[in-house]
Amino acid sequence: MTSGNLATHLRKLEDSGYIRVRKVLEGRSPVTYIGLTEDGRTAFRVYKKNLRALLEDPM
Repeated sequence: MTSGNLATHLRKLEDSGYIRVRKVLEGRSPVTYIGLTEDGRTAFRVYKKNLRALLEDPM
């Protein structure tokens, strides 16, 4: 994944309210911090639950 692709994905997640992005300078270097919001945590829990059900279902 290129940095451009990553930036696009992160922007979509941020616009959807799943993550928050904070950019700061540490010394002379820019640093980006990314964290899950409560909506992001909930969505990820639901995703994991659905993925487990899909993988465990014998059909």
